Amino acid sequence: MTSNTERIARIPGTSEVSAQSIQGTKQNSVPSKARDAAPKWSVKDIASQLPSGAPIEGSSSPIPFFHLLERLKTTPREGWRRFGVKNVESISDHMYRMALMTMFAPKSLAGLIDIQHCVKMALIHDMAEALVGDITPVEGVTKAEKNWRESTTMDYLTKNILGNVDGGDTGVDIRTIWQEYEDGETLESRFVHDIDKIELILQMVEYERASQCKCDLGEMTWVTCKITLPEVRKWAQSILQEREELWGGQEHVSYTPIGDPAIVEAKMLSKSHQHHGKRNAEAELGANGLTNRSSM
Repeated sequence: MTSNTERIARIPGTSEVSAQSIQGTKQNSVPSKARDAAPKWSVKDIASQLPSGAPIEGSSSPIPFFHLLERLKTTPREGWRRFGVKNVESISDHMYRMALMTMFAPKSLAGLIDIQHCVKMALIHDMAEALVGDITPVEGVTKAEKNWRESTTMDYLTKNILGNVDGGDTGVDIRTIWQEYEDGETLESRFVHDIDKIELILQMVEYERASQCKCDLGEMTWVTCKITLPEVRKWAQSILQEREELWGGQEHVSYTPIGDPAIVEAKMLSKSHQHHGKRNAEAELGANGLTNRSSM
């Protein structure tokens, strides 16, 4: 059976968009200053504060890990909460729908990727958030520090907790797949990154519909500017069109790509001056190299 390491080596990256510029810093390139920036944060300290206590390390049973996964079912996706959305989805809600969505890769793409591998990646990619939590851009945690916390947590889960389970092979596989997603260099990882964004805008539209358009979550639409695969961009266009029909003639926030999708640039189609997320949207756009233009 071909290992994940071998798969990564033989699948070339693409030049359409710089994978590192989109997915962030690789594990080995996290600067030491970033690690020193958060000396008070420790994955073992976080684990020790769990209601059930820290998971048993070095166990030959996967049961402690299974219990830890419950955190993914109960930890909310924080990005929605600052908009006042109640009963928000959990991390596992998000990953489960992503996993199913990867199974519907269009034929033009499905023949080029390992769908089963993508399903695994979708189910693994946010696993570290079981202990790290869902860190959002507005919390002031640097990308390098966030990457360090997550990689440290994945080491803890796959080595300390799963290292002695059936020889540790499954733990190694989980860690390798997670790193592949973080590096964003394989076609599978680019697809799953795109699916991550599609799942977000699906949920955005669903929350807006449930609120009868009283809640404008259009700040989230800027993520569509970072979708790299044409097959997935078509899905994004359909969802954004559905959203426009939902809002009708009402004023709302929406960012869409300009010109070549490989050029990460956006314009603001419409805006609400009272929209409480406007400043945060502009900050995130600036941090991601996006242009904010308004045409009313």
